[in-house]
Amino acid sequence: MNHGKYVYSQIIEFLPQRVFDKLVKKYGGNKYVKHFTCWNQLLCMVFGQLSNRDSLRDLIVAINAHIGKSYHLGFGKNVTLSNLAKANMSRDSKIFEEFAYYLIAIARKARVNNAFKIKGQVYAFDSTTIDLCLSVFWWAKFRRTKGGIKLHTLLDVNTQIPAFVHITPASVHDMNAMDVLVYESGAYYIFDRGYIDYSRLYKITLHSAYFVIRAKSNLQFNRMYSRRCDKFVGVKSDQIGKLSGFYVSKEYPDKLRKIKFYDQETDRNFVFLTNNFELSAQQVAFLYKNRWQIELFFKWIKQHLKVKAFWGTSENAVRIQVYSAIITYCLVTIVAENLKIDRSTYEILQVLGISLLDKTSVKELFTNMNYKDVKELFDNQLSLSLF
Repeated sequence: MNHGKYVYSQIIEFLPQRVFDKLVKKYGGNKYVKHFTCWNQLLCMVFGQLSNRDSLRDLIVAINAHIGKSYHLGFGKNVTLSNLAKANMSRDSKIFEEFAYYLIAIARKARVNNAFKIKGQVYAFDSTTIDLCLSVFWWAKFRRTKGGIKLHTLLDVNTQIPAFVHITPASVHDMNAMDVLVYESGAYYIFDRGYIDYSRLYKITLHSAYFVIRAKSNLQFNRMYSRRCDKFVGVKSDQIGKLSGFYVSKEYPDKLRKIKFYDQETDRNFVFLTNNFELSAQQVAFLYKNRWQIELFFKWIKQHLKVKAFWGTSENAVRIQVYSAIITYCLVTIVAENLKIDRSTYEILQVLGISLLDKTSVKELFTNMNYKDVKELFDNQLSLSLF
């Protein structure tokens, strides 16, 4: 890294601009644009995420306070409140969405490791609701007097990177988001019981993938035979059988495995369903415990990136901001892995947020410094608990 460059300029060098330019050309993002290009727009949005700006006006004030540095920071020569607002409202959000997925692939590859106890890809799927004012975000109708959107997220448990993000109005039921998932053969998908839909679960089986899901209390299950289980480790029963309800037996005609597990930490019993017959009952329970990591991800991204206070009111502007947050999250991960920064994502964001306009090597910012007082809210070493 060059010492003469601003920290922000060093960071954005990790963004593949050629890929972004191809997407801009694909969707005509720079058509009729003279000065404020899509690339300038992206860098402004990422700067707002890293510097934790509360509103679009707040972001513009911060940029204009350093207007002499705009060229070196990649913002262009004409950043105003109106042109950034218009760009977020009118330019196709697909540009930012596809670029986010490109960075997701890079970040997941950079973070891959063999530390997870179960071999193979493990995903947790869930959604979080972000409340919106219905009178302003009229397109996001949720209830009679309330608006909102849902972020349906497929989290790669091994790398802590979201592999898929689907944005819908909050009124869309969680199960409907399962229809847009593309299942990988041999991968594990973890769901909470709100996703119980046997025809959709059978689709996972047909794709030669596996699921682990918490069963509902009204489960109709005919036991065919039982497997040996170790009650000293919390496994109370391990049964193979079929669904017995008239409709559900047609929706899922194959065998299923039902495991009853007692969790000592919460003093609760849990019943899991899975189509995997090879893993031990303990491993199945372990997989479900890791579903909690997606809840930690939602909590983290809401607290440290701007996905709750939006800088535009149109659906397109909201989508651009959400995908800009994902791009920022992946960018920080890519920088950390490439520079071998042994700090948590939260610590990196905290340091970068106050150092964006410094002319210091990014690597030096994280060398020989004491971070013991920094609290990590998304620590991989948090003890996982069943939910």
